[in-house]
Amino acid sequence: MSTHAKRERLLLADLLEAAGPEAPTLCDGWTCRDLAAHVVVRERRPDAAGGLLLNVLKARLDKAMEEYTAKPYEELIQLIRTGPPRMSVYALKQIDEAANAVEFYVHAEDVRRAQPDWSPRDLDPVFSDALWSRLEKLARLTGRRSPVGLVLRRPNGQTAVAHKGAPVVTVTGEPGELTLFCFGRQAAASVTLDGDKEAVAKLTVAALGI
Repeated sequence: MSTHAKRERLLLADLLEAAGPEAPTLCDGWTCRDLAAHVVVRERRPDAAGGLLLNVLKARLDKAMEEYTAKPYEELIQLIRTGPPRMSVYALKQIDEAANAVEFYVHAEDVRRAQPDWSPRDLDPVFSDALWSRLEKLARLTGRRSPVGLVLRRPNGQTAVAHKGAPVVTVTGEPGELTLFCFGRQAAASVTLDGDKEAVAKLTVAALGI
């Protein structure tokens, strides 16, 4: 596994373990047990994971989630730590980095920021750049349901258009915070929003994300 994805995987496992199975997350209605099961199903049950995007597979996904949430929590944590099966597409380094570095970063923050004693995490510049690079590629996908024009801006001035339209709201923040914002965690992201007041209000509750 590549550096960023592996590190974020292990961090997520540690956070889930420390929080405990019944602790809340930023994923609406999900406990840490639910989130852990989601991560494992996504990697180990490709026949069911498609239900995350395709309604025709939703029943299969629900069944797999029910099966894995019933497993001992410690087993789920260990499955996350050990990574995908050898024959999984996620076992390929390039796919692991492309698909999991952001996924695990977001879910780690889902656990961290849902706890009352959470503290900000300083991301190293290399990882921040990696998140920005990935966000540039995903911006239009994550912003496709934005009700207003959406521009993402780093403090260094780099920008990416997530959604064309008017009026325009510009969201400024570090790449990690912009990533959380674009993946539907607007309320938890440390960003500034500039634009029409009504447009900003609409954007903060929009269903952003993949």
